[in-house]
Amino acid sequence: MILCLTHSTDHYTVDIVRERCKTLGKEMFRMNTDLFSHQSRFDYTCNNEGTHFCWSDGKTTFSTKDVEAVWYRKLWAMPPPPDLDPGYLKIFIQEYGTMRNIFFESLRHLPWMNPMATDHEINKNKLDQLQITSAHGLHIPKSLFTNNPEKAKSFFHKECRGNMIAKLHGSLSRSMKGDAPFFPTTVIRKDDLEQLDTLPLCPMIFQELIPKAYELRIIYVDGTFFTGKIDASTSVRGKTDWRIATDADFGWEPYELPPDIRESLTRAMRQMGLFFGALDMIRHKDGRYIFLEVNPQGEWGMLQRDIGYPIGETIAEKLIARIQT
Repeated sequence: MILCLTHSTDHYTVDIVRERCKTLGKEMFRMNTDLFSHQSRFDYTCNNEGTHFCWSDGKTTFSTKDVEAVWYRKLWAMPPPPDLDPGYLKIFIQEYGTMRNIFFESLRHLPWMNPMATDHEINKNKLDQLQITSAHGLHIPKSLFTNNPEKAKSFFHKECRGNMIAKLHGSLSRSMKGDAPFFPTTVIRKDDLEQLDTLPLCPMIFQELIPKAYELRIIYVDGTFFTGKIDASTSVRGKTDWRIATDADFGWEPYELPPDIRESLTRAMRQMGLFFGALDMIRHKDGRYIFLEVNPQGEWGMLQRDIGYPIGETIAEKLIARIQT
């Protein structure tokens, strides 16, 4: 059995992978990680003969011994019972979080896509991502991560020559449409510099503004690439971040990455220990490919839906292949 770790409102992509697993003769069970709480039942026994972990959502019950591989799609917060005394909230989160982590650790010896610790480590350090990809021959933007307004202002003038963007290190949106509340990539103008005095309240990443021909969303699945191109240049709002473009019509188009870019990305992904990732790149107007970041849990449903790429099927096939090796 393949275990899918996701959340209650995640359907389209999970259903695609599940159907392909079924066709290939493997059952896939989805565990909604937000329900790993009072909304499920579990028991973990430990004695001199070994350990045993059993989990049930009321409809399906399984043991860790039934699991052959793990597809780590999403990890979601566990909402407490609505009638829980606020005084018990901290211990509720603490104890259920501990129990959930123990469960994940009991599966660590199995094939994962991606290993959870690796996934979190890479996702929490985007500057390290840039260093790794640069070491493998990819172009990256000049970048600064700071809470120091003076450093940001100096970076604006000396490194970016007045063309700079700002963005959060983390993501506030997990929607494949890109339409959930989030902080978009924002162009910083000279008139905006005085507003950076509030930067100590929220550190940000600053980068040179890349003159782009178009943007690329690249889905990497254990050595296989699916690339979508999106050109939001006709949108005033979307020129910097396609996700906020509501004033123009455009969509995803299929795209073929050059072999040398695929090879560099493959080496970088292997060094990072990722079997899956959604990578963002910009095609510079001068022809260069500029790497921005990789999200180990990034969205890909829009590329399968709009272009017809068999991404979900490939995830299932790659996981099953790792079980069989």
